[in-house]
Amino acid sequence: MGPTGSGCTAGAGAGAAKGGRMRTRLAIVAGLALGLALPQPGRTQDSGDFGSGPALAPTAPMLDFSPLADGTLASTAPETVASTADVTLTGTPAGAAPDDAATVLADNIVLQGDRTLIAAGGVVIWYQGTRLVASRLIVEGATGDLTIEGPIHLTEPGKAGTDAEATLIADSAQLDRKLQDGIIRGARLVIARELQLAARELQRTGGGRMTRLTQVVASSCQICAENPIPLWEIRARSITHDAEQRELTFEHPQFRAFGLPVGGLPFTISAPDPTVERRTGFLRPQLRTTSNLGFGIKIPYFITLGRHADLTLTPYLAASRTSTLEARYRQAFSNGALQLEGAISRDDIQRGETRGYLFGAARIDLPRDYRLGVQVQTASDRAYLLDYDVTDADRLWSGVTLERVRRDKLVAARVGNYESMREDEDDATSPAQVADVIWLRRFEPGLIGGEALLEWSLHAHRRPSSADMDGRDVARGSMGLDWRRSQILPGGVVGAALVGLDADIYRIAQDSSYDDVVTRVTPSIGAELRWPLMGQSGGATHLVEPVVQLLYSPRDEDSDTPNEDSRLIEFDEGNLFSDNRFPGWDVKETGLRANVGLSWTRMDPTGWSLGVTGGRVFRADPATEFAPDSPLAGRRSDWLLAAHYSGPNGLAVANRALFDDGFNFSRNELRLGWVRPDLQLSAGYLWIDRDRGESRAIDASELTASVGWQVAPGLWGTAETRYDFVADRAQNAQLGLTYRNECITLDMGVQRRFSTSDMLDAQTDFDLSVRLGGFGRQKDGPGTVARRSCMR
Repeated sequence: MGPTGSGCTAGAGAGAAKGGRMRTRLAIVAGLALGLALPQPGRTQDSGDFGSGPALAPTAPMLDFSPLADGTLASTAPETVASTADVTLTGTPAGAAPDDAATVLADNIVLQGDRTLIAAGGVVIWYQGTRLVASRLIVEGATGDLTIEGPIHLTEPGKAGTDAEATLIADSAQLDRKLQDGIIRGARLVIARELQLAARELQRTGGGRMTRLTQVVASSCQICAENPIPLWEIRARSITHDAEQRELTFEHPQFRAFGLPVGGLPFTISAPDPTVERRTGFLRPQLRTTSNLGFGIKIPYFITLGRHADLTLTPYLAASRTSTLEARYRQAFSNGALQLEGAISRDDIQRGETRGYLFGAARIDLPRDYRLGVQVQTASDRAYLLDYDVTDADRLWSGVTLERVRRDKLVAARVGNYESMREDEDDATSPAQVADVIWLRRFEPGLIGGEALLEWSLHAHRRPSSADMDGRDVARGSMGLDWRRSQILPGGVVGAALVGLDADIYRIAQDSSYDDVVTRVTPSIGAELRWPLMGQSGGATHLVEPVVQLLYSPRDEDSDTPNEDSRLIEFDEGNLFSDNRFPGWDVKETGLRANVGLSWTRMDPTGWSLGVTGGRVFRADPATEFAPDSPLAGRRSDWLLAAHYSGPNGLAVANRALFDDGFNFSRNELRLGWVRPDLQLSAGYLWIDRDRGESRAIDASELTASVGWQVAPGLWGTAETRYDFVADRAQNAQLGLTYRNECITLDMGVQRRFSTSDMLDAQTDFDLSVRLGGFGRQKDGPGTVARRSCMR
């Protein structure tokens, strides 16, 4: 806006004396519109969730109290013009930008001799996307003060439906010429069509720094004429906003539900305003009830430690059965981040003992694309992690990692200590300290072509026990080189040649059943033929690909190394055509063998697809490296059959089965997923036959299911379970309900853990949380929101 003395340009549809509708370009008055209640242009707002941020620190768009006009007028005399004429009032600076002026539409506009401007009758002012509607406007010529008579309605149509939308409704207003200080009566502010603030009077002082609303009522619930009492509301004698400190002060706040007082504070409290992303203060309390600890409440307190660090302290009290203090520390660096969290407790579950845990993680970006990671995990016992709902992990790892990943190279190192939380594992006889280093490079040999992969790796692990055999320690160094070259042959057949070489050296200590030093070299050679075929029928596309792969690597009967890293073996469509299905280095697949398979895929034009893959492994001699119960043992492996379906309606089904010639299934896995706006379903069934080589003495048969569905408008239900058919019991079950409308979100859930042991008891948890709408942005959840509307 221009300085004092700027004027306005007016175009009149009819003379003022005739009562016609006049359009006026007024560069001063519309500053009121931007100076009262609209977000500041260019300001970005935080989208954090109220549940995880400081209490009373909503992240709705802030209110901008910075005026964009000085409120002065330079016109000296009223003028009446014809409907097609334009008039320029004196005082308009030469070259003033037309965008700095406002457009005024009114039934009557009069410019008096003392330079007082009066606009009356359906006054509408547009200024830079802002619209102000009032019944009468007076600009004092001597002082430039503004008097606006209502009803006043202030909006920004261009921001309708966005988070920056704000609407101000008032009865009347009086502002100074700078639009900084003044009084607004009967003010009602609606932020982002969600939070409503109604006050008897709004007063601004201190050059626009302090804004005080008196007799304030705040709510985000729908308020109708036939039912003016909202579901909830917050009343206060006054709310004072300090624009410089960005702080809100509440005087005697009171919370009401259904019009009835629920609770209040007989004193004044302060809280950050909506523009503050981080501020010291209380977070939303959390209620938790468990069968072991009883009813409890957590009251987190958030402490800022500068711009890049914070600390959260959470006392947890539960029915006089536990005294717990939780803590979380976070810090961000220019090249990384750090987070530490833990707790210390004294409870009745283990009387007289101090229990707790500490988890920490750090990530630091180093030069040359290296990344350093540090992790700390320790706990007094696994039952503590479950009792206090920390994690269900049964092994903890603390250590250091270093890695660099590029397009054709990988460097990774990892060293640390494992801590087992399992009752049937002895830390003294399990590998505790473990170190790994791997270097991998992919390249194209210049002379022979194709693609090669070179790998170097080092590994070492140590058991705390010094007993022979039980305390075995192992160190290994390995090198691997794989080469592959493909060629398209006549008839569209794709042929490939494969060559590999692996070399290992082992140092074995504290185990008299093995040599101290063991070396091993394993070459391999192979050939592969693929015949991809494609056809169309009835608009659908069919893809068929038979594959035959022949591999050979000599058996090393003299090599004897302990199997520490290849005990759990998978056989699926992902490794059907692999030269080695052992996941580690200790055991390798050898001998003459053929991998044979066929895949078929149908892609329908309506959007669904179906795929089937089948195959088997044939060997010249029985495989001795696999356990007798393994589906890969013997001269012929089990048949592999996998199928998957994907539909346009969000339904996906996948099944994988392993069975012998007599259709005796050793493994079967079924997965089902279905995602719709009103349904989210994920389920799986797993059957695994016993396998002594994988330390599984009994069969495994489990069902897992998780479902969420729209029960009613605004009501979303969830259910989750895991059932063990062999033990004929559920391991855990969970039910939950979430209700959301325009002003409140209610979450409740119950969870039951059925498993028991010498250290763990069955436990039931119940959680309840309530979130009030309008304070910070709420994360979108599944399902719909029940929005009430007023009857007309």
